[in-house]
Amino acid sequence: MTRPKFARRVLVAVSMAAAAMVAHAPAAGQATQKVVDGYKVDAFTMTGFRTWRAAACDRCHGANQEGSVGPSLVNSLKTLTKEEFVKTVRDGRLEKGMISFSTNEQVMSNIDALYAYLKGRSDGTITRARVEPIPAGS
Repeated sequence: MTRPKFARRVLVAVSMAAAAMVAHAPAAGQATQKVVDGYKVDAFTMTGFRTWRAAACDRCHGANQEGSVGPSLVNSLKTLTKEEFVKTVRDGRLEKGMISFSTNEQVMSNIDALYAYLKGRSDGTITRARVEPIPAGS
């Protein structure tokens, strides 16, 4: 495959993925999260969970977001604002061992969904670390 064809295919794939993510984003003024039974979540929050898994955040923050090498996000998100969360993820905290995710396209394009998932864990709306999509028709 020639380079221009490959580049075009990558561009189309990225565009389709971005469109799918936007389709799952809540509308302005709409609640950002729906949770059933403590672990079944809407598509937007599910995207946040999948982003968490793909970025392997559990390596430092623990599988249940309760801390390991890095701090407990369940506790941290009780006091961190969304802006502070985004800044920390984007810029990192190198002095504390937290890397920057500013060049991780999946994390940065899904930062709102990641925050929604982790905030749900922190405020107790989401009671299990591993979530599932809300079944169709629910």
